[in-house]
Parts: sequence; C-alpha cells; structure tokens
Amino acid sequence: MARKAFIIGGTGQIGCAIAANLLENGWRVTASHRGHRAPPSELIERGLEVVTLDRQDSAAIASALGSGADALIDTVAFDETHARQLLEVETSVGTLLVISSASVYRDEAGRTLEESMQTGFPEFDELITERQATVDPGPGTYSTRKMALETTLQEQAGCPVTVLRPCAIHGPGSQHPREWWFVKRMLDGRDSIPLAYQGRSRFHTSSVRNIAELTRICLDNPGSRTLNIGDPDPPDVAAIGQAIARYMNYQGKFIRISDDDAYPPRVGTTPWSCPRPFLIDMAAASEIGYRPVATYEDSVLETCRWLSEVAKTAPWRELFPVLAGYPRDLFDYAAEDDFLNCNNNLTVSVRTQS
Repeated sequence: MARKAFIIGGTGQIGCAIAANLLENGWRVTASHRGHRAPPSELIERGLEVVTLDRQDSAAIASALGSGADALIDTVAFDETHARQLLEVETSVGTLLVISSASVYRDEAGRTLEESMQTGFPEFDELITERQATVDPGPGTYSTRKMALETTLQEQAGCPVTVLRPCAIHGPGSQHPREWWFVKRMLDGRDSIPLAYQGRSRFHTSSVRNIAELTRICLDNPGSRTLNIGDPDPPDVAAIGQAIARYMNYQGKFIRISDDDAYPPRVGTTPWSCPRPFLIDMAAASEIGYRPVATYEDSVLETCRWLSEVAKTAPWRELFPVLAGYPRDLFDYAAEDDFLNCNNNLTVSVRTQS
C-alpha cells in the first residue's frame, strides 16, 4: 500500500513542491490549507487530496489526520506553540518534518541576519554547517521563534523529527519572490540596474524543488536530524540578474557599484545583497543520499514566467506582502537615477548577455 503524507500548508510555495514530488514517487498526499489559496489543478488531477482547516485549531489537525499518516510535513510552523500542536498528534504519524530557516545561525560575535541592520552583517566561515552556533529559543524574533520550534520538537518528540534549514527560498507561488526586484525593473523599462557590492554578493539560494527532493529523501530514511538545504553552486547577484535577464530578454545593463561599502548600501541593494557571503554546507544532506535536482539557473525561469503573469492580476504589494514589508523602498528609482548621474566615474557598467 502506498505511504501517506499529510502536509500542513500544503497549497503554499513549498507545500505544492513537496506534494508534487511525493505524488510522483508513489505517495498518497493530503494537503491542508486555510482556504485562501486553491491548490494547482494539476496536483488534484494527479491525486492530491485537500482539506481546509485553521492551523491554530489543534483539534482540527487531529481530526484531519484521521487514522494517521506515515509522515506529517509542516511547512508553516513558526514557534513553540506549533511545535506543541505537532507533539499532540505525533502518535498518529510515523515521522515529522518541519521547515525552519538558516536565519537561526549566529556568528562568534553573536551577530545574526535578522539583527544585521543594528549589529552589522554576521561573519561566518566559508560554509555554515549545522554545528554552527544558533540564536537562543524564545518569542522575540522570527529566528528565535523558529529555534523554539526546533528545540521543543527535538527535545520532546517521541517519533523521528527532521528539521530543514533553507536560505533564500525561490520558486512559483511565493509571497516573498526576491526575483521581483529584477523583474519589475525590467518590466518598467529601466535601462540601467545598479548592483551594490559590484554584484558579487552571494547569499545561498534554496529552490523549492530541492527542498522537496530532500524532504522525500528524509521520509524514505526516517531519523532525527537537522539539515541545511540549498542549491548547488549558488550564484552571486550579478549571475542572478543575468539569468533573469535572459528570460526577460532584457537589453539594458547592470551597473556594478564599486565604491559603496556601507551596510545597507545606498542603492542597488537587492534582497540577496550582503557585504560577506552567507553560504551553507550541504555535506550532511549528501551523506543520507540527497542529490540536488535543480540549479538556480534551471529553476529561476519558472519563477520569472510566474511573476510576469501574476503581476498582471493585482498590485504587487498585495501579491507579495513579505516583500512589501521590507524596511526600505525596493523601487526608489529617483534615488537610483540621482546616484548614478552623480557617480558615473565610480561604477563599472556590464551589459547583459542574451
């Protein structure tokens, strides 16, 4: 009999990718959601079952699980409360898998991604392993809440628990599509796009297709573990821009700003821009048999296609509320033009390649 998976947040960006992967590999999959976003019709045609429930209602989760599942995957767990909800139903499932975040890591000075605007950008070794120090669990920030989720499950669960820590997640269906920073400029006809730190910033990307593949591998090999999940050979910002430009047939140029060492820079600050690399080690995932199924360049074309279509349906701030919540104006074109007009001698222009 086919194994059964139950996905909380199953119609979101990560949930849909996991559901598609598991269905393709012979699982029976039930996806729960709040009723705000319908699942893709192609997944329904492939056998996806869907239930509507309020994530905050513990009794509803238990009821939806019914006789149980071989695996419970939670893509939208954020804090200790959600961990305790999962513990209440753990006897009905064979293994738990939750999505956390690489933002939980801190450097030797205690600096984190989330507090970098106040304390400075963290500085890590070349690759961040799962043994790197993390923030303390607590209710204070997104990262400390994620750590409380992880800690509670790891210390109290009686069944195997896998925690995945992605970085800059990308793929269709996101409410935080970082690629929109480039796509909107190209759609708006901007002939010059500035890139802070000369476009050399490297912030590890995580395709939902790779997250889904590692999820499947972990479910095939149940165990209690914490694993990083990121794309192979993560590109720098300039390479991200070039990949998007190829799909968008963009004929403008990128301006690599070479004199701005501030954090954050005055202009050209993409959602991946950072003064030092933030790259994760994937060795632990490889040891259990994981192999990536997509590079950033492979999968970003699907994201661009989705963005180009969905952007026609509503104002971008409604479509992408996480991006809209950034503490700075992502599209301050007047500031860009003023800076570039005054600093032409401090930049290096690189024309995009078709």
